[in-house]
Amino acid sequence: MKKIFQKQFYLAAYATLVLFFVQVVTYAQDAPASTTTTTSSSSSTSTEPMAIQPWMWIVGGAVVLIIIIALLRGNSSTTKEVHVEKTTDIV
Repeated sequence: MKKIFQKQFYLAAYATLVLFFVQVVTYAQDAPASTTTTTSSSSSTSTEPMAIQPWMWIVGGAVVLIIIIALLRGNSSTTKEVHVEKTTDIV
């Protein structure tokens, strides 16, 4: 029972740490990205937000899916031992 609790604790701590770093990265990208283009014939400028390509969503989703599967799978190389004890009372 104690080993199960320790494993769950380490898994929860690892997931918290990963989510913390993901939050830091997304917060760092919070400023809106903009591009300014100027032409020589006109003095007007246009500002357009950066568009995320569809393949970026697919790659990001695949990475998140792999991380979730790795966290849920855990360490499957350990073997489980079952001890059965049979007692008989002779009267």
